Amino acid sequence: MKIAISSDEYHPLLNHLMKTVESLGHETIYFGPTKDQDPHDWTDVTEKALKEVRENRADEGIVLCWTGTGCTILANKFPGIRAALCVDGETARGARIYNHANVLGLSLRLLTKQSLDEVLREWFSTPYSVDEWNLSQIERLSSIEKTLFL
Repeated sequence: MKIAISSDEYHPLLNHLMKTVESLGHETIYFGPTKDQDPHDWTDVTEKALKEVRENRADEGIVLCWTGTGCTILANKFPGIRAALCVDGETARGARIYNHANVLGLSLRLLTKQSLDEVLREWFSTPYSVDEWNLSQIERLSSIEKTLFL
């Protein structure tokens, strides 16, 4: 899969994030500042990553900002995006199973190497649920989204 990643500021764990995602067999596209650049507006970099997902140039996204809240809220404004702010592996696992989340929101403030590894491991190893009840919930979510964005 191709994963669009955005961050509004450079964080020491960004390289670890990208290397881990790539070690799992995925390609990354990064939007945000490098180590030597000033922070970027979180709305700008998040929007760039989400457009990659919406326009099928990326399969999924990982968006980061200081709390993770702003980038996740913005992500959920895009039709077809189901973003989840995850701080632990169980939340990431649940977001994949029950919500079919396709964008992972992360907090730069809360990230540690250990928590990041746990979240990424669960995110990329957990398939979407295919049981009838859960699929009906995802269909209902999609139906509500369609009425809101018409």
